[in-house]
Amino acid sequence: MYLIPKPQKIVNYEGCFIIRYDSYVVTDTACSQLLNQQVLLFMKELKKYLGFELQLSKGAPKAGDIVLKVNDSFAPEHYQLDGCGQVLEIIGSQTGLWCGLQTLLQMVKQEGACLPQVKIEDYPALKHRGHYLDVSRGRIPKMEWLKKWIDKLAFYKINQFQLYIEHTYLFRDLTELWRDDTPFTAAEIMELDEYCYLRGIELVPSLSSFGHLYKLLSTKEYHHLCELENMQDQPFSVLGRMRHHTFDVTNPESLNLIKSMLKEYMELFHSRQFNICADETFDLGTGRSKAKADEIGKDHLYINFVKELTGFMIENGRRPMFWGDVIVGFPDLLKELPPETICLTWGYHPEQREYEVMKMAEAGAIQYCCPGCCGWNELVNLNYNAYRNIKKMAEYAEKHGAIGLLNTDWGDFLHVNHMDFSIPGMIYGAAFAWNSQTGEYEEINRQISKLEYGDTSEKLLSIIDQLKDNTAFAWQSFCFVAETEMGILSQLGAFAEAQDYIEKALALLDQVDQKCENLVQIQTELYQSLKSIPQAGRAAVYPYLIAVEGIRIINLIGKFITAQKGLKTYQTMVDPKQLAKELDIWFYHYKQIYRQISRESELYRIQSFINFYGDMLRS
Repeated sequence: MYLIPKPQKIVNYEGCFIIRYDSYVVTDTACSQLLNQQVLLFMKELKKYLGFELQLSKGAPKAGDIVLKVNDSFAPEHYQLDGCGQVLEIIGSQTGLWCGLQTLLQMVKQEGACLPQVKIEDYPALKHRGHYLDVSRGRIPKMEWLKKWIDKLAFYKINQFQLYIEHTYLFRDLTELWRDDTPFTAAEIMELDEYCYLRGIELVPSLSSFGHLYKLLSTKEYHHLCELENMQDQPFSVLGRMRHHTFDVTNPESLNLIKSMLKEYMELFHSRQFNICADETFDLGTGRSKAKADEIGKDHLYINFVKELTGFMIENGRRPMFWGDVIVGFPDLLKELPPETICLTWGYHPEQREYEVMKMAEAGAIQYCCPGCCGWNELVNLNYNAYRNIKKMAEYAEKHGAIGLLNTDWGDFLHVNHMDFSIPGMIYGAAFAWNSQTGEYEEINRQISKLEYGDTSEKLLSIIDQLKDNTAFAWQSFCFVAETEMGILSQLGAFAEAQDYIEKALALLDQVDQKCENLVQIQTELYQSLKSIPQAGRAAVYPYLIAVEGIRIINLIGKFITAQKGLKTYQTMVDPKQLAKELDIWFYHYKQIYRQISRESELYRIQSFINFYGDMLRS
């Protein structure tokens, strides 16, 4: 039996505790109204795993019952589970009992009605354990999928969730911002907020408020507030969207506009926190604000605007958060901000250095450490990179007194990866934020394969792990080459940068034929894995089958391009027209999967790249 996150203390005994069809769930009279509602959610899930429904009661329990007891002396999320007596007893704080119920669900999911007799003492290493999902740069998930995702977060004891919003909320008066998209409405955000609240998760609002305002600062109405002039006339680019569109902070309209947006959005949430982002302000001081930057320095230009935003949050009863990538360059200015401000210190490298977390700790910052699921720019997440990155950032969080870990799932370059591919990365984050003694990579992958996917062979994630070594022409290169050939990057002045990246990427094509053969074998192994996965869980494999095929086809497109340009020679070459047909067939299936869980959002942009390559191959 596997439990994720790993309990702090667990002792196993001989024998089993049987949950009978006539057993009751007996709650404490001290249970809060929220906990009573959560018990009903627990019982609904329990029925799925047992195949029969228990009754609910208060008062004196009988043998075979599940008993919940509130003990207010326990710290938040601290609980004890004892399955060795006549009843299965969970004792804890109100939030601790909810965590204990998730542990019990994991036990029943694996063992059914006959549970091993155990005693568990459990509590989290970090108070705040969050997940951060990009819903702006490519995909906007459907509500049904988001609710299933929130259920998974709760199952693994995540207690905070954030949605990254740039332009994908239907602001009442900013119609030009969302007119060509499929944004969330206020009613949907409030529905998600309530759904999270009932499952012990704080839905913290997050809104770009300084940099990363591509859509807003490209509109006819507000382009004059962009730091760089004439950005509204530039063609769309997946690279350009990542690099530009920062507010001109010297224009008072900028502050007034973003304050009105923050105010409208914050009112939809239970949370008294707000992530204002304020990251990657690459253009600051290089355009309209250059004169002011020359006068006071870019550092003061930055901190003055962030100070206004954080002060606005305090005035409205919210605790501000912001990304720490800019301020780490001048941490002494942290003292300019309200003392309760939370700095979100991020770093996504598998061998992520300690420096940024250490510097912010030395400056007295209250901080979260923020690793990532490593799915951006990939058709399939790089789980090994995510594991290493998350493990290190969790270590740094404990070492330097961070109050939380916020695990990020970004959507750079159109969020091409299927969103469920971030499940392993999400679980790594949940595991390490709760208990730093989480197992090694291969071990936790076996556990996830069994617990999450029901894979009795425990090999599913090890099969998927092979994909990291068999990409020859990366999705990012796929995008760069297309935008280069279309002339887009030349118009943006980014041609040389893209060319440098592409030249480095070409080295990966040396073994393209072998990698494509490997991908065929990996796909075969995925088909074979279905026999060890319950019928209800087999649908999770289908998107991987499609992704593997996509990697293979894109590898071959990279091979064709390099041969066509005389950059490399190969002994064999595919028929380009046949490859174009394979690309079309693959993308047909890709779109089916995409639309199962996502709104249309920016699927049309991915389609434009597919069409470009299909036309190129046919010509």
